Amino acid sequence: MANKINYQKELEKILQKNTDENRIPTLLLHSCCAPCSSYVMEYLSDYFKITVFYYNPNIYPDEEYKHRVLEQQSLISRMPLRYPVTFLEGDFEKEKFYDMARGLENIPEGGERCFRCYRLRLKKTAELAALGGFDFFCTTLSISPLKNAEKINEIGRSLAAEYHIDWLPSDFKKKNGYKRSVELSAEYGLYRQDYCGCVFSRREREQSTHSGS
Repeated sequence: MANKINYQKELEKILQKNTDENRIPTLLLHSCCAPCSSYVMEYLSDYFKITVFYYNPNIYPDEEYKHRVLEQQSLISRMPLRYPVTFLEGDFEKEKFYDMARGLENIPEGGERCFRCYRLRLKKTAELAALGGFDFFCTTLSISPLKNAEKINEIGRSLAAEYHIDWLPSDFKKKNGYKRSVELSAEYGLYRQDYCGCVFSRREREQSTHSGS
């Protein structure tokens, strides 16, 4: 059985190489929400010129989507970061998410539907990174203890090869990343949702809440 890759160590190697070469590359960072992006921006803004790309056609309902966009923009404007972070909002292409999820509606959270959702969002990020001439692309998704970092990096590497753009390996929950994101969320008074974002995760959350009451 092959050894599991330590994505945090892989990331640190790239950061050290850029530091040694006195390079500040550009990074297109897909973000799922402000709380998850908080630690990632704090950590990576010392090493990259970051553009946060908010592309999440999975979010339900529309009011939740709008709320998350505003929270993301507000956080970027308030955080003291070494290199300025810019914001880019993708199209809210709900139909693409529902087309992708067709037939997988009853798959539990963390399964194949989620993996396809990762790919949907990362594919758009890779396309835009290649088109915009970015040095790297990445996502905040791996900060969540509920997200499969192995699968996220597998998809990222695949898309990197397809679009000829460097993938930044990551497992942002390492080095107490998730704990720090919770601290930053409290510090900035961020809205922390209690479900991943899609209608299926919300339904599963509501069912587990009701069954436990």
